[in-house]
Amino acid sequence: MNDDVRNIVLGVIATALSGGFGWFTRTYQWRRALRRKQAFFGLPTGSDCLFVVNRQMGGTPSSLHRNDAFALLEISALIKDCGANVQIVTHDGARQGFGDRAEFCVGGPVSNARTTAHLTSMLPGVRVDVSSEPGPDRGAISVGGETYRWEPGMAEHVLLARLTTGRDSRPVFLLSGQTANSNQAAARYLARHHRRLARKYDGNPFCLVLKVVNSDAYGPDVSELVADVTTAARTPVAAAA
Repeated sequence: MNDDVRNIVLGVIATALSGGFGWFTRTYQWRRALRRKQAFFGLPTGSDCLFVVNRQMGGTPSSLHRNDAFALLEISALIKDCGANVQIVTHDGARQGFGDRAEFCVGGPVSNARTTAHLTSMLPGVRVDVSSEPGPDRGAISVGGETYRWEPGMAEHVLLARLTTGRDSRPVFLLSGQTANSNQAAARYLARHHRRLARKYDGNPFCLVLKVVNSDAYGPDVSELVADVTTAARTPVAAAA
């Protein structure tokens, strides 16, 4: 074998080794990212999860607002990426406990009875004004001594929480907004920032207040983190006082 042939053979071998190593590295990184994503959402491959939908305000008991349907699509993409299966149930039909499988619960306590149950049992420090009478506090979210008011078309708030009963239990993701638009904004925020949230909270519960800015102009696209209210939300109001 002369030098030219040997150089060609060595070049082919080096290219094959380099390509194989690159493929192995990319596959390893993809699998590691997938495992982290599955751990954060509590969705191992082949597992089942629950998606609890609310009812449209002013509609029939089984109607769903368009933005809430979009929130369902946002979250369904995450579930599919994890290789899990989803069961969709209405808020008044989800008569079961939590922790055995992951759950996504969308809608505020006015339109979702299961949200009311989750707030009472796992976020006792949160108060939501559910009155139907017009006024500045209608739909307001109060937690940690702060009140987050709804300004139609300008400012909408939503609670985004990951709740667990223990390290080994599957999480409940609560998206409790003042409007259907804010529910979708929370779903979009979760889809965009779940890696950062997983790193920051490392499997622990959290509760965030998000603000949707100028929704008349931007819809659910422009949202910002207003406060981390995890401690205050999990502390009963009487104890905090």
